[in-house]
Amino acid sequence: MTIGKTLLNNLGALLLGVALLYGPATFALSQPIEPVDEIIAVVDDDIVVRSELDSEIMKIVAQLRQQGQRLPPQAIIEKQVLGRLILKKLQLAAAARAGINVSEDIVAQAINNIARNNKLSLSEFRRTLEEGGISFRSFRQNIKEEITLQQLLDQEVRRRIRVTDQEVETYIARQAGSLGERSAYQLQHILIATPEAASPEQMESARRQAESLVESLRAGADFTDVAITKSDGRQALEGGDLGWRPANQLPTIFVDLVINMERGEISDPIRTASGYHIIKLNDYQGGERNIVTQSHVRHILISTNEVTSNKDARTRLEQLRLRIQGGDDFSALARSHSDDKSSAIKGGDLGWVTPGALLPRFDEEIAKLAPGELTQPFRTDFGWHLAQLLERREHDSTSEVQKAEARKAISTRKTSEEGELYLRRLKDEAFIDIRLGDS
Repeated sequence: MTIGKTLLNNLGALLLGVALLYGPATFALSQPIEPVDEIIAVVDDDIVVRSELDSEIMKIVAQLRQQGQRLPPQAIIEKQVLGRLILKKLQLAAAARAGINVSEDIVAQAINNIARNNKLSLSEFRRTLEEGGISFRSFRQNIKEEITLQQLLDQEVRRRIRVTDQEVETYIARQAGSLGERSAYQLQHILIATPEAASPEQMESARRQAESLVESLRAGADFTDVAITKSDGRQALEGGDLGWRPANQLPTIFVDLVINMERGEISDPIRTASGYHIIKLNDYQGGERNIVTQSHVRHILISTNEVTSNKDARTRLEQLRLRIQGGDDFSALARSHSDDKSSAIKGGDLGWVTPGALLPRFDEEIAKLAPGELTQPFRTDFGWHLAQLLERREHDSTSEVQKAEARKAISTRKTSEEGELYLRRLKDEAFIDIRLGDS
């Protein structure tokens, strides 16, 4: 979970936006002015007020300027940002109904992690925020809301996603022709959304709009500008940029198209349950094999509990280490002493292990060894270990990596599709009264 990553990325942009929008001028008022916070939208039992919208717009404007993008008309920015705020309100209300309540301890841990990742102490991080005009209280609330939305998605969508072995095999087979040639794609995307129970007339209108956009894009219209002004996708204000995506992690609806597209090409409209999609292939990269160094390892585990203390476990393993060095058989000792029953019956053998497959401390200890050597007793969350490296080899793990990435891609695709449908249902079932201009 990358809690607060977006907020952190926006921090510098927000400060830049303040300077760009207001400059260094100071204001002297003879009498304080009480602002009137206009209601911009009613969302079920909640509201969006002008100050909320203006705050979000300032962040977006700063980001677009920092990226060197031309700013769309104010009305377009307001419409897009208001849509995001409305969706956020709906999700927070759904989380409350679902009983999701993020504890202050979780929020504090997330903020500590953000500060640590930025090589700042908590006090330094807090001071940095406040010097930039961002209250720590407001930042904390944003983090809490972000975690809440993630937990809602987990509860309502992710936990219901299942990926079968057959789906993985089918997925890999479908992409077998492209994996060796193209390993990653850089895409942009436009969505012309349709309601969940769209009428034939609504679908036809969306189709005609999508085809008209494709025609103008192929005639030279700027994709980024069109995405910002016309797309209903989540990345609309980023110009529809989907970034680089590994070939085996592309949404299923795009796979069959992009493997045959060339750089700069615009797709025909692609119909899905959420509407019509248009994609542009900006770039692609070639594929590579995945060669890793594997270690053949065996170990003896002594778990700690009320009876066996850390000192006792370590002492027992030190004694077993001396016996092994004296000629006793490692496998026999593992069968009779190890608390890891699944490996104990195999003499402690863990088989060929790829880096990252075991706990980090285990990898660190094994990395120090030459074949045949024993570790000193070391501790992990499971207890105390004595491990031996039997041999190393260079292994082509392309197949395993493909399977893991395929499983992840299928899960991501299903989550994205189900998530879009879930969010659309929230909007369709809500009372939304937009009071922004002529919207």
